[in-house]
Amino acid sequence: MTDRLTIATWNINSVRLRLPIVERFLKTYQPGVLCLQETKCPDGNFPFAPLRKAGYQNIEISGQKGYHGVATISKRPLTETERRKFCDNSDCRHIATDVPFCGRHLRIHNFYVPAGGDELDPHINDKFKHKLDFLDEMEDWLGATTFPCMVVGDLNIAPYEQDVWSTKQLSRVVSHTPLERERLEDVRKAGPFVDAMRCFVPMEEKLYTWWSYRAKDWEAANKGRRLDHVWVTPPLAPKVVNVEVVREARGWDCPSDHAPVLATLEG
Repeated sequence: MTDRLTIATWNINSVRLRLPIVERFLKTYQPGVLCLQETKCPDGNFPFAPLRKAGYQNIEISGQKGYHGVATISKRPLTETERRKFCDNSDCRHIATDVPFCGRHLRIHNFYVPAGGDELDPHINDKFKHKLDFLDEMEDWLGATTFPCMVVGDLNIAPYEQDVWSTKQLSRVVSHTPLERERLEDVRKAGPFVDAMRCFVPMEEKLYTWWSYRAKDWEAANKGRRLDHVWVTPPLAPKVVNVEVVREARGWDCPSDHAPVLATLEG
């Protein structure tokens, strides 16, 4: 019997503020698992009840007041949960859970990588230094992954030229600098992981998941970046049958500046 599982990732930019569009997304797209980033919600205030009412009984969270935070909600059981603190920092930027798929456990890492501030020099910008240190630790920790595994989330870097609206204009903007692009590729290759999104969208085509709030008409300007990612271990890659950016969600009422990404697995 074929097992089909759809996993979504979405930087929601406050889960309580944007709960109506989370509920709309779950009702419309019915993913088996939804990984949220930047929930901005302490664990005691997380909206468990409406999400369970929507059919997602299994919820694992790592949250803090006002900043960061990740959550994984699922129709399927979640087991072996791990919350890793990176860089000896208390920020809530990672949660890993196992979900059943094809008769075995699939580990899903849900990440929110630091944005990095605006200044490109890590010697004077602690936020950029934190981002680079975070990537170093990710590479060491995820290196030589040997079990079925996915890495999803807002990794806050657009690694390829066609992942931004203008690589020339953004090459000195944090999220698309040569150093960040190289470091993210180092992390991905250490797994090693396959960039599942680029398996479905050719490298020469533009691919975005984020559009700034600053644009008066984000859709017409279309000055986007691909900051959200789906990576899979190589044996899992043939089971990924579709990846889709739900661009329409960027235009819903009170939107996040990120669009959800859906990845469907069959095996």
